[in-house]
Amino acid sequence: MKSESASYKAAGVDITAGYRAVEMMKAHVARTNVPGAIDAIGGFGGLFRPEIAGMKEPVLVSGTDGVGTKLKLAFLLDRHDTVGIDCVAMCVNDVICCGAAPLFFLDYIACGRNVPERIAQIVAGVAEGCVQSGCALIGGETAEHPGMMPEDEYDLAGFTVGLVDRERIIDSASMRPGDVMIALPSSGVHSNGFSLVRKVFGIGEGGENRRYDDLEQPLWETLLTPTRIYVKPVLALLKDVRARGISHITGGGFYENIPRALGEGCAVRIEKKNIRTPAIFDIIAREGGIPERDMFNTYNMGVGMTMTVAAEDANRALAVLGENGIPDAYILGGIVPGEKEVILC
Repeated sequence: MKSESASYKAAGVDITAGYRAVEMMKAHVARTNVPGAIDAIGGFGGLFRPEIAGMKEPVLVSGTDGVGTKLKLAFLLDRHDTVGIDCVAMCVNDVICCGAAPLFFLDYIACGRNVPERIAQIVAGVAEGCVQSGCALIGGETAEHPGMMPEDEYDLAGFTVGLVDRERIIDSASMRPGDVMIALPSSGVHSNGFSLVRKVFGIGEGGENRRYDDLEQPLWETLLTPTRIYVKPVLALLKDVRARGISHITGGGFYENIPRALGEGCAVRIEKKNIRTPAIFDIIAREGGIPERDMFNTYNMGVGMTMTVAAEDANRALAVLGENGIPDAYILGGIVPGEKEVILC
């Protein structure tokens, strides 16, 4: 029996658009198929059979996040194929900080009006993020909410589950003064601080079209660059080198995120001259008159993730990262005695 409701459609919800969207996204979802994924798109739950052979004590690690007000730029430009990567990245980059390999991902899209072509673009980005991180997109939800938001807007959030053997969980207990902190460079602003970005540049009032000599592309394109996903390089590194702490640098910047992965009695000393900061951050600070302290407390400043290793492992860590897609990793600073603080000098 064909499912449709003229009354519901008159109230603003077209359930047949939802069915069309599901059909259009199936090809994107298929790209994310990995061992353990069980095909059940369209059912009531996402199914996954994890491989735990060889693990002494398997531990599940979960993470959830959204894209935030970066979506406003996507609405403005009618570009919806990259924000899904941001959504996946914000989740999988978190669970990898524990040493967990992401297994699967689910997304949630709430929209003012379900436009199947737009939903398919969003999911294409989600699928690309899953491919980059090696996890399966096993389900999700698209909810049409007329009256809750404008017809051409939506919100996007996601959820991931990863797996790690308990003895391999990264917990910073072994961190010591003398250890080395490595920077894994970002692709730009990532998906944080966009409320301030929009205010600084007048996004939505024509500011998105500005050009700066320091940028190789238009401002809007620089800002819409998706968040870098670090999962595969970090997993490759963890096979060779024991990390003593990993931080995903998101909202709150250096001062909020790095201390979360410092050990007891440890601080990190970072010389600002060593930080390889992309031009976009200098432009934000200059155009907005934003103090340096606020910049480092809001943005990643070019460092999307940090990893702390023993000093004797630093060169090997940099080599492995270089062999696995992050040739631009570099030594950011060193661990010194202190109380879980970032010392910028």
